[in-house]
Amino acid sequence: MTRGDIFVVRKTGKDDPKRQRAFVVVSRQVLIDSKYATVVCAPVYFTNSGLASQVSVGSEEGLKHASAIHCDGLVSIPKSELTDFVGSLSSSKRAELSAALRVALAIEE
Repeated sequence: MTRGDIFVVRKTGKDDPKRQRAFVVVSRQVLIDSKYATVVCAPVYFTNSGLASQVSVGSEEGLKHASAIHCDGLVSIPKSELTDFVGSLSSSKRAELSAALRVALAIEE
């Protein structure tokens, strides 16, 4: 598992109407490689509002539909639930993800 990997997670939560949802791992690699049980992930939705905190993704990343990573909706997910691998972000998409995370978290450069 690496930063930028996309997984489909089943039963994402009682507030989510979907039975499954794609998530992108956004935690730093040292945490991913540690014994810590969870990682921070950003959900992937079909809707893209064009916000600076969203990253467009699609078939190039292994998804079936044009979608967007929503960095305003970060969640912690147990690594044990990240088993259905879909694809990975390219280096340029990972750079876009980093920029979107800075916007979502109001981190000044």
